[in-house]
Amino acid sequence: MIVAINPDNPQIRLVQKVVGCLQDGGVIAYPTDTIYGIGCDIFNKKAVKRIYQLKHRDPKKPFSFICSDLSDVTKYAQVSNFAFKIMKRRLPGPFTFVLEATRLVPDLLMTRQRTVGVRIPDNRICALILDELGHPLVTTSANISGENSLGDPSEIEEMMGKQLDLVVDGGILFNEPSTVISLLNDEVQVLRQGYGDTSWITNLD
Repeated sequence: MIVAINPDNPQIRLVQKVVGCLQDGGVIAYPTDTIYGIGCDIFNKKAVKRIYQLKHRDPKKPFSFICSDLSDVTKYAQVSNFAFKIMKRRLPGPFTFVLEATRLVPDLLMTRQRTVGVRIPDNRICALILDELGHPLVTTSANISGENSLGDPSEIEEMMGKQLDLVVDGGILFNEPSTVISLLNDEVQVLRQGYGDTSWITNLD
């Protein structure tokens, strides 16, 4: 099922419909500020496992997740003063930051080193879903692992709709995935160059 939501002025009634699906253990496709993501409530273990199956993804490779704001991030990741300053300048935005996890993070979303990848997308639909749900969402690209990401909601519905409970149509997106940056041990390391510009790294205070 496709639910079309205005990306500039999201209809609250439709956002609540999406949140109801997530609360019932649903798996959805949704727009971010980079590409379409597939996600569920991070605390619904059964739904997270469904996404692993849908993606044909190695269960040893945890998914990242999106949070509503920096105060939310600090519940799930150890954020030093150094990391906080960087994230405050760059988020919301097209970056996934890798940090040490807190005890709140489900095991399925942690690496063996107990680290997590977190994002705050610059997308109003995402922000409202997160506010209404009250929990972070799993975020992984709308594709089968190793294949190109899908940017057209109708294509996502056609290719993956039988495995999804809902596709949120927020327009066509053909950007790159987010840039992944590790901030572990207060060191900045680009793990994957994506849509986010990293020229700022050479000018850190």
